[in-house]
Parts: sequence; structure tokens; C-alpha cells
Amino acid sequence: MADNGSVNDDTKDENTSSLEIVNSELSTDELSREIQETLTLSQRHKFWETQPVGQFKDLNDTSMPEGPIEPPTAISEVKQEPYNLPNLYEWVTCDMNSEDTCAEVYNLLSNNYVEDDENMFRFNYSKEFLRWALHPPGYYKTWHIGVCVKSSKKLVAFITGIPARIRVRSDVVSMAEVNFLCVHKKLRSKRLAPVMIKEVTRRVHLENIWQAAYTAGVVLPTPITSCQYWHRSLNPKKLIDVGFSRLGPRMTMSRTLKLYKLPDLPVTPGFRKMELRDVPAVTRLLRAYLMQFVVAPDLDELDVEHWVLPKEGVVDSYVVESPENHTITDFCSFYTLPSSILGHPTHSILKAAYSYYNVSTKTPLVQLMNDALIVAKQKGFDVFNALDVMHNESFLKELKYGPGDGKLHYYLYNYRIKNILRPSELGLVLL
Repeated sequence: MADNGSVNDDTKDENTSSLEIVNSELSTDELSREIQETLTLSQRHKFWETQPVGQFKDLNDTSMPEGPIEPPTAISEVKQEPYNLPNLYEWVTCDMNSEDTCAEVYNLLSNNYVEDDENMFRFNYSKEFLRWALHPPGYYKTWHIGVCVKSSKKLVAFITGIPARIRVRSDVVSMAEVNFLCVHKKLRSKRLAPVMIKEVTRRVHLENIWQAAYTAGVVLPTPITSCQYWHRSLNPKKLIDVGFSRLGPRMTMSRTLKLYKLPDLPVTPGFRKMELRDVPAVTRLLRAYLMQFVVAPDLDELDVEHWVLPKEGVVDSYVVESPENHTITDFCSFYTLPSSILGHPTHSILKAAYSYYNVSTKTPLVQLMNDALIVAKQKGFDVFNALDVMHNESFLKELKYGPGDGKLHYYLYNYRIKNILRPSELGLVLL
């Protein structure tokens, strides 16, 4: 599944197909031409052409400065009232600490959020995951936005923002990370998504934040980079049974099982689960590592404690503690994002681990990530997914990952980067 779309098809004209373009090797000329050829005049992104985002027509213009596209305005000039919704609907602020509200959001997403192109799998974020994802240090409850039917109070759409500090080259910028844009399948023709994006933007502006980061499985104006998902089978028999992967040519099931077999235990001396006492050391490792990338989060110890400290069924993190001097030399992490398996007679959930942040200073990255595969297999995961961001490309083929079908496109709102980045220049993972 390559569509972790926080901004989905709903923001385009209804007949726009999902675009499989943007190879990391493409020049901006080729990219611009491909996009322009793919989108006919009737399919242009009318909404996005009104927004302060990089436009396709400007892809070749290197004279434009990097940085904010529009300057901030006085907060008093920000629209104080919510945008108008169609008559039958009303805005609600979703309190994710409320068990009932969290269950409502979970049900909306688990039935209506991102599916693969063949409609075989749909993301199934757990309630614990949603609370974790939406409650970072300094979060704003007002950025957890729902749309309800006035008469029944039924939740039919959702969008969120969380605050983040994102470093672009040498500038640390306060941003919102926008995610979980979801409209009930029966309301996709109502054009709710653009007004929801405008509303979350308005609420972000009220906190004096003027930039945002988001991802989509479709091409919108204009990606800062486009990444590929890679998949590593941990339970190949189940993956083949449910149609997630296929038996290779001239391969038998027994040969496939042998190909993907892993050791029973991690091999790195000092490899153990991360603990609270490791937060300062992991923060130092992460901060030093992330400085190598053009776009990356600016994390402090509070952020690391929230995002990286293990949380059962949500995020797993491991450190390598030197047996000699007890310093923390390496670190790896992955989060848990199952998918519902749609219409299968025996299997209903695909348990997937997603590579998060990994730092290798002493242990070779291939060995560190093989240990991550081993502990994920121990924990019952069916597949381990990774984007080709950061230094991930260096271990994917060696550890028997295969490329997925689609792309994940990264975007910045109201912030221009002159050149499209290679995935290896990106140090940011959005959930």
C-alpha cells in the first residue's frame, strides 16, 4: 500500500486518475512535461492552483527564492469564523481523549480511509495509534476537526493538524503536519475536502503558523520529493494467500519460505528495547543524523520521548548499548499500522510494521535493520514496509525488500524549495 494520503483524491476533479509518475531520477524538465501531459485542461487541480504551493508552471524557474511563498498576515486579519459547510453539515472539534469520539473517528477512518488501487486493503489505524499521532507536545485540540450531519450528529469527515518544527536546509520553521483527511464514501461528490483544507489552514493561521507539511498518494501541485514504498515479507504464505504478494516465477512456496527465513534472535551484541533513560542519548543520535538531510524534523527530548519511546501496539524502538562502555551507539524504530483485508474468507487483518527513524554509527545499517526485521517477525508482523528516504536505500535490496506499486509524494504548504529533492535528501517520516 503506497497511498498514505493525508490529502486525497477528493481535492481533484472527480475524473482525475491516480498518477504513477515522478521517478527520483527525473529532471525537473521531464517531471514538468510529464505532469502537464498527464493532466488535461479539464483535470487541472483548480483548488491547488489557488493555494500558496509550488505550481507546475514554475518547476523550471530557478530565479524564484526558496522559503515562504506568501508572508504571514496579522492574526487579526485571519478569518475568525469557520468556513461555510453545505446546509446539512456542521463543524465539530474532536476530543480524542474521549473514548466515544475516538471510537467514532476510528470507525470513520477504518471504513473510509486510504485503500490500495485494487480495493483489497484499507489502512486500519488503531485508537491508541490515533491518540499517539494527534497528541504530540504542544498539540492543539482545535486542529482535530470533524464534520457531522446536523440532524444525527454522525461524523462523516475528518482532518487534523499537529504542530511540528521542520528544518529546511538551515532554517527551522514552525509548521503544521496535516493528516487523516477522510470523507465518508457516500459524500465524495460533495466537494467537502477543499473546504476542510481551508478550515484546518484557518485554524493553523490563528496560532500564527503559516507553513505545513503533508503527503498524498496522488500528484498535486507540486511534490518536494516522491518516494517509493518497499515491502519485506515476514509471513510470505499469508501475504501470498491474501493477494498482497505473488509467488515468484519458478518459485515454490517452500523455496519462498526459505528465502525469507530470519534468525530467531537479533545478532547485534547490546541490542535491546529502548527505555526512558535512553531518551537523551537517542535524541543526540537522531539530531546529529537528521542534520544530513535537506528537510527533517527538529526534535528535542520531549519530542523523542513522545514519538520514539516504545508504546505497545503503536511504536517499537531498539537501541544498541555498547557492552564495553554502555554508550548508545545505534537506534532503530518502526510503527504499527495494520490494514484491513477486504473480502477474504479467513484473514481480516494484515499486520504491517513501517520503518520510522534509524541511526547507525557503529553497527552496519544492514545488520541493524535485519535485527529490526527479526524482532518484528517475533512480534507477529506479516510485512515490514520502508520508504526509500534517508539512507534506507542502502539496505532495501540486500534485506530482500521488493518495490511496491505506488509512490508517496511529500508536499510543503506556503514554502518553496527550488529543486525537487531525491528521496535520500528527505529526513521526514509522516504517519
